[in-house]
Amino acid sequence: MKKGFIALLTLVMLSSCQEQTKIGFVDNSKLINDYQKKKDIEAKFQVEIDAFNKKVDSIGQSFQAQAAEMQASDPNMAQKGSQEKYQALAQQYQRFQQQFQMEEQQIQTKSQSQIDTLIKQVRTFVKNFGEKNDYSYILGSNEAGSVMYGDESKDLTKEILEALNAEGKKD
Repeated sequence: MKKGFIALLTLVMLSSCQEQTKIGFVDNSKLINDYQKKKDIEAKFQVEIDAFNKKVDSIGQSFQAQAAEMQASDPNMAQKGSQEKYQALAQQYQRFQQQFQMEEQQIQTKSQSQIDTLIKQVRTFVKNFGEKNDYSYILGSNEAGSVMYGDESKDLTKEILEALNAEGKKD
């Protein structure tokens, strides 16, 4: 009876010792930068930025043409009327530049907001992935060195990225 109890106690201790903490890690940069939704957001905003830049260039060329025309009609800007027209044109161009800066800032703000939302979604996905696959910890590797070394077999970046992109295709 004593031997049976000791054997049972040993078995219980061994099984409790075998319960290990499951840990993995992901390369944060790769996970975010290779995520298809991020690439889609960047492509969408690149189209918007390109259109914005064309508009700015077009209006800038128009102002330059008007300024050149004024200077050609009165090369020395001797006439008071020419100087006033040139100043009015310069003020108008300055207002357009301020408007362009505001528009550019709005594009950047919208883009950053969508990227921030995307990062929150990725964090939630990784958390759910960890819970579903019984991980105690999923660490993030980045340039700052939060994970200085990780066994390649514990790198979950590819697996999570594939699952994340597969989920994104469902949307």
